[in-house]
Amino acid sequence: MIETSHRAAGTETTQSVDESVDKRRLVFIVIGVLLGMLLGAVDQTVVGTAMPQIIADLHGLQHYAWVFTAYMLASTVSVPIYGKLSDIYGRRGFFLLGMILFLAGSALSGMSQTMTQLILFRGLQGLGAGAMLPIAIAIIGDVFPPSERGKWQGLMGAVFGLASIIGPTLGGWITDNWGWPWVFYVNMPIGAVALLTAGLAIPATTRRRQHRIDYVGATLLVLGTVPLLLAFTWGGETYPWGSVQIIGMLAFATVALVAAFIWESRVEEPIISPGLFKNSVFTVSVLASFLASAGMFGAVMYLPLFIQGVVGNSATNSGVVLTPMMLGFIASSIVGGQLLSRTGKYKVLSIVSFAVGAVGAFLLSQMDASVSNGVVVRNMVIIGLGIGVSMSLFTIITQNAFPIQKLGEVTASLQFFRSIGGTIGVAVLGTVMTNRYNAVFASNIPAQVREQLTPEQLAALQNPQGLMAPETAGMIQQMFAQFGAQGQEIFAQVMLAIRESLATAITDLFVVTTIALVLATVSCFFLKEIPLRKTNRVEASAEAAQPEEVAEPPAPVGADD
Repeated sequence: MIETSHRAAGTETTQSVDESVDKRRLVFIVIGVLLGMLLGAVDQTVVGTAMPQIIADLHGLQHYAWVFTAYMLASTVSVPIYGKLSDIYGRRGFFLLGMILFLAGSALSGMSQTMTQLILFRGLQGLGAGAMLPIAIAIIGDVFPPSERGKWQGLMGAVFGLASIIGPTLGGWITDNWGWPWVFYVNMPIGAVALLTAGLAIPATTRRRQHRIDYVGATLLVLGTVPLLLAFTWGGETYPWGSVQIIGMLAFATVALVAAFIWESRVEEPIISPGLFKNSVFTVSVLASFLASAGMFGAVMYLPLFIQGVVGNSATNSGVVLTPMMLGFIASSIVGGQLLSRTGKYKVLSIVSFAVGAVGAFLLSQMDASVSNGVVVRNMVIIGLGIGVSMSLFTIITQNAFPIQKLGEVTASLQFFRSIGGTIGVAVLGTVMTNRYNAVFASNIPAQVREQLTPEQLAALQNPQGLMAPETAGMIQQMFAQFGAQGQEIFAQVMLAIRESLATAITDLFVVTTIALVLATVSCFFLKEIPLRKTNRVEASAEAAQPEEVAEPPAPVGADD
C-alpha cells in the first residue's frame, strides 16, 4: 500500500495507507484513478468517429494516419519512463502531470487550424496518456495488496470495454450536433473532476534517498522504439516491407535496442531492467500478454469490416459492431477479477481464459459469407469472454512477483511490451489480410468480367472498403453502366466476388489470431504460481528477491525527493 516514510537518527519507519487513510478516502482514490483511465479510454474511441469531418475541414487526408500514430508513439515510448520515475519520486505528481498534459493536448487539438497542429497536439495528448494508464494501475497496486487487486483491476478493465462501446457513438453524436472540436473539449469537464479528485485523495509521499535518473537509457529506448513502431505501422501500407525505408528503420531500431539492453544491464537504476526477465513470472507474463495483444487487435480491427462488408449489416461505427464482444469482455474482466481475489489461483484462470479466447478465434476463422448474425454474435461473445480476463490478470501476477519498490517499473514494462505486441500484431494481420484478399479476389472474379475491364478498373475494384462506403459502391456501379443492360449483372458478380474474397481473407486472418492465443495458452503452463500477498508490507516474494534488494533494506514506495 502507499507508504509514507519518516527518518530519524538513521532509523526508518513506514506507515501504510490503510493505517493513515480512512475508507472514504480510499473510495475517492479509486474514483480518481477510474476517472483518469476513463478519460484516456474514451478519447481513443471518440476521435476515430470524428476523423472524416476533421479531414474535410482541415484538408489533410494524406496525414490521416499520423493523427493516431503520433498519439501511439508518444504514449508507448513514455510508459516505461513514467513507470520508473513514479517508483522514484511518487505516483501522485506524475499521475496529475499526465492528466494535465492530456487535457492541454485536448484543448489545443480542439483549436487546431491545420493537420500539422492537430498531429503535434495529439502527440502531447499521448505523452499525458503514457503516464495515466500505468500509474493508475500502479496506484491500485499501492493501495491494495495483490490478494485484493483482482476485483479492482477487473473493474478497470471493464472501464476500457465500456469506453469502446459508448465512445464511438458519443463521438458521432458530438460531431453531428456540436462539431468535431467538441470531441476534444468534452474531455475537459471529465478531466477537471478526475484531476481534482485524484489531487485531493492520493496521498503525497516523501523519500529522502538519492537516485540517479537513467537519461542515456531513456534516450536509447526512445530511439529504438520509435522507428520500430513506425516500421510496423507503415510496412505494407505506406512503404513495401522490403523497401529501404522499412528495412532501414528496423535496422536502426535493432541497433538502438541492443545498445539500450547493454546499457541498461550496467547502470544502477535502469528504466527497464533486463534483470526483470530473470524472474520467470515476468517473462511468461510478458510473452503471454504480447501474444494476447497481437491476437486481440485482430478481432478489434477486422471484425467490424467482416460484419459490415461481408454480413452486410449497417452500423454507424465500429463501437456498435463490437458491442457483443465488449460485453463479454466486461463480464469476464469483472468476474475474473473477483475469482482471482477470492481464490488466489491465477495459473488455471489464465489457461482457461486464453483457451476460451482461442476457441472464439477458431470459431471466427470458420465463418464464411453466408454466416448468420446469431453465429457471429455468439463467436464474438466467446472471444470477448476469453480476452477480458487476461487484460488485468497478468498485471496482478507480475506485481505480486516483485517487491513493491518495483511496482511502477514492472507495471509499466508489462504495458510497454503489450503495446508493442498490439502494434506488431496489427501490422502482421493487416499484411495477411491484404495479401489473401488480393490473391482470392483474382481467382473469384469471373473471367468474362475480367476480360471486359481495364487494368485501372480492376485495380479500383481491389478495395473491400467499397462494400462499406455507399458512395464508393455507387461509383463502382456507374463504372459498369457503360456495359448497358449487362452492367447490373456484372456489378452484382463483382460485388459478390469482393464479399467472398473479403470473407476468406478475414477468416484466414483469424487463423493467425487463433495460433497466437493457443501459444499464449501454452505459455501459461510454464507460469509459476506464487501465493498472492495479503499485505504490501511484504517487500518481496521468494522468486523476486534479488541480491541488491536483500543487501539493503528497501525504502518505502512512491516518494518525492
